[in-house]
Amino acid sequence: MGTLLVSILLLIGFYFLLSYQENKAIDTYYNGENMALEGKFQQAKDLFSEALDKKENFSAARQNVQFMDIAISIQNQLHSANNLMQEEAYVQALTITKNAEEELQNYDGKVVNKLLNKLIDKRNEIKTEELKFNLNQDPSIEDLKVLLWQAESIQNEEAKSITKDIRTRLVNFTYTKANESLKLRQFSDAMTIIEDGLRYAPESEKLNSLKTTIEKEKVAFETEQQKRISQAMDAAEKEHQLNKNDAIEIVSISSSMDEFGDLIVKGKLKSVATVPIYSVSVSYQLVNEDDEVVESNEVYTYPDTLYPDEEGNFEFTHYEIDQEYKAKIDKIQWFLESP
Repeated sequence: MGTLLVSILLLIGFYFLLSYQENKAIDTYYNGENMALEGKFQQAKDLFSEALDKKENFSAARQNVQFMDIAISIQNQLHSANNLMQEEAYVQALTITKNAEEELQNYDGKVVNKLLNKLIDKRNEIKTEELKFNLNQDPSIEDLKVLLWQAESIQNEEAKSITKDIRTRLVNFTYTKANESLKLRQFSDAMTIIEDGLRYAPESEKLNSLKTTIEKEKVAFETEQQKRISQAMDAAEKEHQLNKNDAIEIVSISSSMDEFGDLIVKGKLKSVATVPIYSVSVSYQLVNEDDEVVESNEVYTYPDTLYPDEEGNFEFTHYEIDQEYKAKIDKIQWFLESP
């Protein structure tokens, strides 16, 4: 009975010892988790190892010991990425964060989420620094368009501010270029410039207002242009009618007997046409005191071609008429040269 009692006591003591060890292991494990959440991965690893020593079959502690090595590695990679960023080696720095993120693909949990957030923040910080570096290199407008797209993809407040600045620069450039084309009445070019600018700043009141102005100016110009064309056509038609029907102004016509007893008819015409006219013929009549037609005749002026405001002369001697009659112009004809 004594032996049995001792055995029972030993078993009870062993049970409590194991229970105590397990509780200590669990406490140590939780302390390790807290350290891991604070980013103190080496200390967390030591605590997980200690918990594993206290409880040999503590699988969670064993897994966390292994994961702490990955966490420590990622922490070191973040440090390396930060150094590369300071050296302006942005591509290498971003590659490190990408590789580190891939290492966490098969893990989850609070510590993993914190590491992922740190990687994302660091990547955005690197991209922001790279963006600022590129903006300091005096980029072209086309480069600014690319940089705007890059800035919009970065999720932090500084990048949002940079995005706003880039968009403002693009809006101002677009407005200036479109306004220059508008002043030259190059409406299609101005609209193309505005439409391109609105792709990058669709909410820009400045660009949308200028777009409306361009559309209105285009309509007004086309209306005025059509009016001018119509007026020009009317003027051209009036000019054509003048040249066709009223191109000659009579300066003088007279008839008199010469020393040989022959009747001489002479006169002068002036071209009021706007184009040269040629082969100008004058048909006139000789009338007596009773205004009866005695004779009709047609004669051509010289020179043959009359230019605008130029005068032409005509003269004809009637040898068979031996008395004086009055000469009256009946009709004048001419041909037009095309302007």
